Amino acid sequence: MSVAAPPLPFAARPLDRVLRPRSVAIVGASADPRSFGGFVQGNLERFGYEGELHLVSRSSSEINGRACVKTVAELPEGLDLAVLAIPEAGVLDTVQALAARRCHAAVLFASGYAEAGEEGQARQRLLAEAAQAAGMLLVGPNCMGFSNLAAAVPLTFEPLAARARETRPGVGIVAQSGFMAANLRDALLGRGVPVTTVFSTGNEVSVGIEDVLAAYIDDPQTRVITAYAEQIRRPQLFLQLAARARAANKPLVLLMPGRSARAREAAQSHTGALAGDHATAMTLLQREAVVTVQSLDELLDSTAILLRHPRPPAGGAAFMTGSGAMKNLALDFADTLGLDLPALAPATAERLHAMLPDYAVAENPLDYTTIGVRNPGIVGELMLTLLQDEGIGSLVLAIPVGPSVAQRDKAEHIVPAFALATKPAVLVLTGDSSPVEPFFLEAIERSGVPLFRSADRALRALQRVAAYGEALARAERASAGKAPALPLPGVVPPNGIFAEYQGKAWLAAAGLAVPRGGLARSADEAVRLAAGIGWPVVLKAQASELPHKSDVGGVLVGLADEAALRAGWERLHANVREHRPELELDGALVEAMGPRGLELVVGARRDADWGPVVLVGLGGIWIEALHDVRLIPVDLAEEDIVVELGRLKAAAVLRGVRGAAGVDLGAIARVVAQVGAQMRANPRLTEIDINPLVAYPAGSAEPVLALDALVVAH
Repeated sequence: MSVAAPPLPFAARPLDRVLRPRSVAIVGASADPRSFGGFVQGNLERFGYEGELHLVSRSSSEINGRACVKTVAELPEGLDLAVLAIPEAGVLDTVQALAARRCHAAVLFASGYAEAGEEGQARQRLLAEAAQAAGMLLVGPNCMGFSNLAAAVPLTFEPLAARARETRPGVGIVAQSGFMAANLRDALLGRGVPVTTVFSTGNEVSVGIEDVLAAYIDDPQTRVITAYAEQIRRPQLFLQLAARARAANKPLVLLMPGRSARAREAAQSHTGALAGDHATAMTLLQREAVVTVQSLDELLDSTAILLRHPRPPAGGAAFMTGSGAMKNLALDFADTLGLDLPALAPATAERLHAMLPDYAVAENPLDYTTIGVRNPGIVGELMLTLLQDEGIGSLVLAIPVGPSVAQRDKAEHIVPAFALATKPAVLVLTGDSSPVEPFFLEAIERSGVPLFRSADRALRALQRVAAYGEALARAERASAGKAPALPLPGVVPPNGIFAEYQGKAWLAAAGLAVPRGGLARSADEAVRLAAGIGWPVVLKAQASELPHKSDVGGVLVGLADEAALRAGWERLHANVREHRPELELDGALVEAMGPRGLELVVGARRDADWGPVVLVGLGGIWIEALHDVRLIPVDLAEEDIVVELGRLKAAAVLRGVRGAAGVDLGAIARVVAQVGAQMRANPRLTEIDINPLVAYPAGSAEPVLALDALVVAH
């Protein structure tokens, strides 16, 4: 089911005249076939470019029978595209001269810009200003250009072998790195995967990865989009386009390095420290069902599978083989990956049992023993039977290459079954680099089945595909409504941090349980509050400038009677004066002691570029020691939040261990959803940190209790 994507907050730049130019000028054309200009001209001629081609050369009057002009001023007005095969020193003047001729766009190969330090950044700013003033689009600089293989427009300085115009539905590649764009192109074409367009965006002075993404979404021939991005410069536009790609049933597969980069300085809380830029970006990209991968292998493998099955069902994988050893290895590796190999439905097991020998076990993974040697056709029947199981979302068949006669059997009796698969199914030929007969490879290519030589790599790819199927389902379940924004707890302090008593009053208004208590401004008032609450009580110093009260002795617990409270009042204020003599407290929060339970943290952070995310994990001292947290989109459905809780390393603790009762997961999920709803509703909120949120067993009068809270706004 497709869901209409919301309107874009920023328009992508249209690239029709760039990707399919009716007229091209090469500035810096050269009779030297190994110059950048010579490579571009050679590519266009080998591919049979059908538009107007103009050459600008100071040294030649004609090249390969084509007349040249000496200057840009001699070019016709209104050209679609110019390619600048010239050094950086002449680029700015040439761009300005092209703008005067009303040229629509230009491709800039030259380097020496933002990648070259402060001076290069200054040169790039001048270039951007000139293009913007003229309303001209620039591809690059510091790029390799692009090749529209579906339109026979190879505008790159990389010499390309002539190839027929691509007419099949295929993959659109976009990368900020020219090397990576070429690498992805060659790898996919080498696997027989059709590629429609390859685009290198370079420094993105004008045309960025988002503009190319929009063009691919609108291109009916591009079915899968494969991207490599080291920096996404317009995150909100990228997310909106990802939602549009999802609605168009076009998988977007993205490799974005940066997991190990030092995050920006944490804001005010544990949430800020743990929700780094890259982690936040990954969470929100996955919310839009972007297939985020961690290696080039995964990027290529996921692309190949999704081109054949662009909307995979949610569900785990089936693994079949004729080897008990391979079955056991698959179990271990799938467990390491977090790839579910689900139990089969009874009806499926019954059908398999009827086809298998008595000594074989009808289960997943399936070891069909040596039956395939005598009857290779049965392997395809077993595979299609497994794929009919509603709990199976994809399948791996791992078989040895074998001698030539065995390869013939597999080519004729097993491979054709893959063409009938309605779910992602991949073939693994074990034996590493052992030779495969040409007829076998041809049969595999005709069937369209993705081929692997490694079962580990195949399972890793299917884990990404399974995660994509799950992400599609989660996106459809996401909360469509929007809770009303609660008023902020008061006037936003200069540092943006509300005192705990203000944050807790705000949480209570949002429907979260907080300890009974109130703010006292004198010892007498504290005693009156405690008498109404019941002993023992907690006493906490309160001020906007004191978010971490324990660091200055600003928290006293277990005050059992009036005398203890009055003594505690004096001690607390003395502690604060010793550490922060300049600080004036709003008062002290007097609260009931909450019963012991499992301490969690629930928080939220709004990234200035990407937007808000929610965090949940073990709280108290454990957040410092284990960092066992999950980042969650702010609109995730409660049932999916419960699934995320089950993915914590400490999930067994939540469920209950060694006789201890499990906590109320539904109640925790509701808190996460409430926090997320407020982050969505009120853009002034920048952080929320509830640490600890104490969780109790299901059936408790108060299944969760927020013992401490930090609310930050701007």
